[in-house]
Order: sequence, then C-alpha cells, then structure tokens
Amino acid sequence: MRDLSEPGHAAARDPDVIRFAPVARDNLTARVYASLRTALMEGRLWPGQRLKIRDLAAALQVSETPVREAVMQLVSERGLEMQANRAITVARLSLAQYTELRRIRLELEGLAAAEAAPRATDAVVAELEALNGAMFAAQDAQDWPEAVRLNWRFHHCVYRAAGMPELLCLIETLWLRNGPLLNYQYPHAPPTYPGRHRHLDVIDAMRDRDPEAARAAIRADTTEGGATLLHLLTEIEAGRVVIAQPRFAGAPPLALPT
Repeated sequence: MRDLSEPGHAAARDPDVIRFAPVARDNLTARVYASLRTALMEGRLWPGQRLKIRDLAAALQVSETPVREAVMQLVSERGLEMQANRAITVARLSLAQYTELRRIRLELEGLAAAEAAPRATDAVVAELEALNGAMFAAQDAQDWPEAVRLNWRFHHCVYRAAGMPELLCLIETLWLRNGPLLNYQYPHAPPTYPGRHRHLDVIDAMRDRDPEAARAAIRADTTEGGATLLHLLTEIEAGRVVIAQPRFAGAPPLALPT
C-alpha cells in the first residue's frame, strides 16, 4: 500500500488537497448492528422471521460483509438464531424463557425506573406523555406495529433517564429477545389492567420524582400488562392456539443511524 504522506506525493505536497480519513468497516458494521438491534427492540421483526443477508444489505444500501458481521453479533447475543441450514431467523421465546426473562426484567427495569425518577426533568415527563398519547392513538387506529414500537420507546425513555449506561445496555439486550414477541399481543392479547393504564402511573411517579412509585408502576405494567401475553403463550405451547404470521416480502424497513 502506498503511503500518501510520503514526501513528494501530490497529496502531501499540495496544501489545498482535503484529506479524509477512510471510513472504517468496523464503523459501518456498528451502524448496521445498531439498526438491526433497534428493529428487534422495537418489535419491527417477528419471532421466527427469516432474514436474508442480501435483502438486508440492499435495504441498508451497504455491502453484505458488514451486514453479515452485524448479524453474527446479534446471533451471539441471542436476538437472532442461525438454523442448521445456516438460515438466519429472529429468535423465538418459549414460555419458560419468557417467564424467566420477565423475572429478570422486573428487577432491572424496576431499578432503572427508581433511578430515573429523581433525575426526571420536565422534558422527560413531556416526552413520556407524548409517547404514551401516540401509543394510545395507534391502538385506537389498530396500527399494531406502531403501538408495539411506541411502547418500547416509552419504556426506553424511562430507562435512559436513569443515567446508568451499563444498566441500560443490559435491559436493551433483554429486549432484543422480548421486543419481537410483543407482536403477539396485538390484536390477540392486548394489555389489560385492573385500573387505569400503568403508563399513567409511571408518568405520575416521574413527575413527582418518586423512585419507589416509579419502581412499582413499571413492575405492575410488566406483570399486569403482560398477563394476557403469558396466557397466550401458554395456549400456543399447549397447541390450542396458532398465530398466523404475516407474509414477509424482502427486508423490513431499515435505515442506518446517522
């Protein structure tokens, strides 16, 4: 490889030549990874959905190499699975796996909510109110994919406000596997609550800067709101319910983060 900094090279001699650092492939892989990771957490991919490297590369307008590297990273994190025939699919969760991961989520997400409440600014409260209102509107319009996406964004806003990046990373890794499963909720097992929607309790706790109320509200949202999904998974594993997945044509809508 020729060194452009060598004395005598035109680029080294000419002060008007603008020098750019080459775009590292590692950086491109990281951006592809971030796009796919977000799609999993937001529920834009379904459990068992097959992903093709070629289609993903075309959707993201990149070569197949960074897509393949990002996909393998998500396989190692168990958000994606590689089948015996080397096909890549979105991970499925069994009833036992979902139940175990939910127990872990209750602890970690409860902690994040408790840490977030004292740090919550008026801007964070306003963002939560806007996200929750948009989620309700999506549910009323029966726009189920948007409702699933906005639910994650609401939760992520709470956990991000905790200001604990290591904790947030752990929660996001859990949601790599949890996010796609939430597609089963609509319209088959929508969240139900004995009183008002627990998101409203979360917002109140954040507004009051009350850590224990925030912890209780986020835990109640997970257990009460997920009760119908838990029942549905039980019925699916018993063979009493079959959910037909939509037909997937090509790659899901994806974009590289800027």
